[in-house]
Amino acid sequence: MKFWQAITWAETDQLIEIAKFADELGFEGLMSGDHALYPVNLSGGYPYSESGMPPQTIDSEYADMWTSFAAMAAVTSQLKFVCGVYVLPLRNPIEVAKQAATLAILSRGRFILGSGAGWMKEEFDIYGVDFKTRGKRMDEMLSVLRGLWGEEPFEFHGEHFDFDKMKVTPTPDVKVPIYFGGTAPIALRRAAQQGDGWINTGNRADEIPALMTTLADLRAESERIDEPFETLCGLYDSPDAGLYKNLYEQGMTSAINLPFSFTLGERSTIDEKKQLMENFANKIISQF
Repeated sequence: MKFWQAITWAETDQLIEIAKFADELGFEGLMSGDHALYPVNLSGGYPYSESGMPPQTIDSEYADMWTSFAAMAAVTSQLKFVCGVYVLPLRNPIEVAKQAATLAILSRGRFILGSGAGWMKEEFDIYGVDFKTRGKRMDEMLSVLRGLWGEEPFEFHGEHFDFDKMKVTPTPDVKVPIYFGGTAPIALRRAAQQGDGWINTGNRADEIPALMTTLADLRAESERIDEPFETLCGLYDSPDAGLYKNLYEQGMTSAINLPFSFTLGERSTIDEKKQLMENFANKIISQF
């Protein structure tokens, strides 16, 4: 079992110190979050709450993934970085391909592209991107990204992206893993068929075994059951080494220590965050 620390909504000016300390403690990696903006008038649509409203507020910080990961990678040696999740269809795949390749090289292979289709319609409207076709757009983007990461010139002719042969440099010197988030059937199927891993949205421990079984069945259908596949899961249950060991046996490969705002409140000092991470490392990580 591997362990990640969620840094979603953490204060941006504390990220460097969080990363250095997590690296020292033996965390596998840090998981951030992503939204480009937060509209003043939000109609809801968040699929993981009864109210349809998300846990963040208009003041919640979402540091840019690319620059924050690059800065944290520069001061660490082992720590990995993933976004849970980057709203991929909101962006341009050519720019994402270049940014991801650059970060993969500079981090020495420690960057993972965590991707999701997104849920906030207003975000897409402001960007001028069609919300209804975001799933199909993302599926095309995956083909575009993997094509542009290759050594040879690449062309693509799809419904949403259309270009003749070209090359984008730099190309990554290692594979850029892609993890997918979400528990909707289409999200689980996309992860199983096209992903290198899956990130949950937060679950109770008793919900995890069924999700692991579903993913395994879908991967078997796609003849991918023997390929490496990571499952990163945040649990609402109290951290417990025995619980993690049991879930590992059922297919969960990584546990996510919940965001600091869930455990310490909306704002906390760097010392409070360090103490929480150190306690988790002593109680949990040291048992594995």
